[in-house]
Amino acid sequence: MRAVVMDRVGQPVEVREVGDPVAPLGGVVVRVHATGLCRSDWHAWAGHEDVALPHVPGHELAGVVAAVGDGVERWAVGDRVTVPFVCGCGRCAYCASGDAQICPDQEQPGFTHWGSFAELVALHAADTNLVAVPEGVSFEAAAGLGCRFATAYRALTARARLVPGEWVTVVGAGGVGLSAVMIAKALGARVVAVDRNQGALDAATALGADHVVPADGTDGAGVPTRVHALTGGGSHVAVDAVGSEQTCADAVLSLRRRGRHVQVGLLPPVHGHPRVPMARVIAWELDLLGSHGMAAADYPAMLALIERGVLQPQRLIERVVGLTEAAALLPGVADASPAGMTMIDPRQG
Repeated sequence: MRAVVMDRVGQPVEVREVGDPVAPLGGVVVRVHATGLCRSDWHAWAGHEDVALPHVPGHELAGVVAAVGDGVERWAVGDRVTVPFVCGCGRCAYCASGDAQICPDQEQPGFTHWGSFAELVALHAADTNLVAVPEGVSFEAAAGLGCRFATAYRALTARARLVPGEWVTVVGAGGVGLSAVMIAKALGARVVAVDRNQGALDAATALGADHVVPADGTDGAGVPTRVHALTGGGSHVAVDAVGSEQTCADAVLSLRRRGRHVQVGLLPPVHGHPRVPMARVIAWELDLLGSHGMAAADYPAMLALIERGVLQPQRLIERVVGLTEAAALLPGVADASPAGMTMIDPRQG
């Protein structure tokens, strides 16, 4: 098969022929029809994640089952499927309780094993992790659910427990952030979107954001100051959808007293550990919450909203590229300013 292969950390990647994967015991091989180019893939490329080289990135995917391993009961060749980026082992108490996203023996395509920037990808514990894709949902939209959209959905519903009428500040209007804007509005919240890129802010406005705030200070005030003024004392919920010391601080400091912060963007170490404004956390009794994807068991409620048209993840797709263009784009993801999701179709070339 053709795949994007990373031979060295932080160096250019290339598209080349590699061996086809084999369905593992209890797992499947999926022919990839769509896979997302995500900032998390860049973290692996940059060396912030421990991956064995050579490596094939890619963790957001949708496609058709091409081969089924021994022990699989629920899936057959030809099924349209997607999968969370965190795949549970299917054996532990966390998986049994529906919390596969924190399984201690989890697998992650594109991190713990070769991922979906390829024509085929092997997936483990299929009966626990695979999710059926309805005919009315495109492969591109389904692939975006695996990391960014599903992560934003669970961050707001299960972690922040967002209530209609509350204010939400979303820092970073890329794939996760725009997903959060769409979901928060669908849940009846009021939204402030923050980004350094005007195109991303325009996209957030188109998705219903009540206010947008530039992150570069060109408006003459800092992000928290603007948010407090717009929301009458700060947001009830803040989401850092980027993952940097600055964006985390902006999100936390944008909260009102007793507010809830959800950290979604990965925070790579900065001189040891990123600094978080803990003095504010303590004095204002803020809640700091982590959110790490969403288990397959939680997909039905989200998919029901998509099928009803309440949520429209397809609106977040900015462009679809082939493997060759994806290989060129990956090293620059951290500095890019997309106004939405870039999806990859490995069948394009």
